[in-house]
Amino acid sequence: MNIILLGPPGAGKGTQAARLVAERGMVQLSTGDMLRAAVKAGTPTGLKAKAVMESGALVSDEIVSGIIGEALDALSAGQGVIFDGYPRTAAQAESLETLLSDRARKLDHVIELVVDEDALVERIVGRFTCANCGAGYHDTFNRPKVDGVCDSCGGTEFKRRADDNEETVRTRMAEYRAKTAPILPIYDARGIVQRVDGMAPIAEVTDAIEAILDGKSA
Repeated sequence: MNIILLGPPGAGKGTQAARLVAERGMVQLSTGDMLRAAVKAGTPTGLKAKAVMESGALVSDEIVSGIIGEALDALSAGQGVIFDGYPRTAAQAESLETLLSDRARKLDHVIELVVDEDALVERIVGRFTCANCGAGYHDTFNRPKVDGVCDSCGGTEFKRRADDNEETVRTRMAEYRAKTAPILPIYDARGIVQRVDGMAPIAEVTDAIEAILDGKSA
């Protein structure tokens, strides 16, 4: 099973991918993580990427596709893959088809987590974590039982991500729409796109994705 998981920042892609990895033994291929790992490992494509990144230029589609190819070659034939952050352009979508077919694989599903942008902004901007143990909280939906004291470890210091502000979040969402706009019609035309309510409770989102993968969705 090879799938693309789509959704703007904060839609819950990471949470759902982690569940698929744990429950189905799938492998999450995140291009950002993979580029860093390939550079660190000094693979042929990683060395190319390092030179480009050090020059301040953007990593080309060719290099990104090379990273994906190296990662696929390292997997066993039976391992399913979740593509995260790739493809982002029509050219990358075409490259992915070649990468998969060359390895006797095919793309089974494109699953988009659909969100309400205003509600998602509230969800992200309100996030904060315990500086000591990393437990997650929210201004509106999940405050500590005792104000200013972590439920998990009793810590009294909390932190927020610098980019969890409304302007940055809306910019990231606009970037997501711009990047996914070219590829969704390609997959819609093939009838493999299915959409899930990303604003639903996490367990319900998981159930909806599982139903798609098991061929039980409407």
